[in-house]
Amino acid sequence: MLDSRLLEILVCPVSGGGLVHKRSSNELWCKESGLAYPIRDDVPIMLESEARTLDPNEWNAHTE
Repeated sequence: MLDSRLLEILVCPVSGGGLVHKRSSNELWCKESGLAYPIRDDVPIMLESEARTLDPNEWNAHTE
């Protein structure tokens, strides 16, 4: 489980924007950059090369 204190200080390395923890996909999403960063073994992988590009419709369809 991702520590809520960690989530408060993490930002997207591309945009500097805030992140949203999407538990169902085990990712951190950034709306500003449109990237989703994976979380592996409870460790956020905050590398642009490891991120996937979000489909704009995912924000609406993937509410938590």
